[in-house]
Amino acid sequence: QLQLTESGGGLVQPGGSLKLSCAASGFTLGSYAIGWFRQAPGKEREGVSWISSSGGITNYASSVKGRFTISRDNAKNTVYLQMNSLKVEDTAVYYCARARSFPSSVWSTSRFYDYWGQGTQVTVSS
Repeated sequence: QLQLTESGGGLVQPGGSLKLSCAASGFTLGSYAIGWFRQAPGKEREGVSWISSSGGITNYASSVKGRFTISRDNAKNTVYLQMNSLKVEDTAVYYCARARSFPSSVWSTSRFYDYWGQGTQVTVSS
């Protein structure tokens, strides 16, 4: 069964850190680029970060650049998102998704991904 499962979310204070994991089953994660997205209540889903299948190329939304780091361990069939210097506005449900074949310029467009995890809640609050 093809599945993506996010974990690692929780409650953290502003300025704190959290590391999310995206574990794949039913397919070889290393054959696909993977994106991280987030969605806050009442707002549209937005792209956070993206990583190529080999891990050699990454992209970040301007709002998280310098604070978040995406990485992958293909031997473990897992992609990670290290989040540092967290802000209240980072509060959202975070999703990982498997990319279709598309130009890299549209990496942050959700409709170009074919499988999604169920999401993990990240809450940044004092």
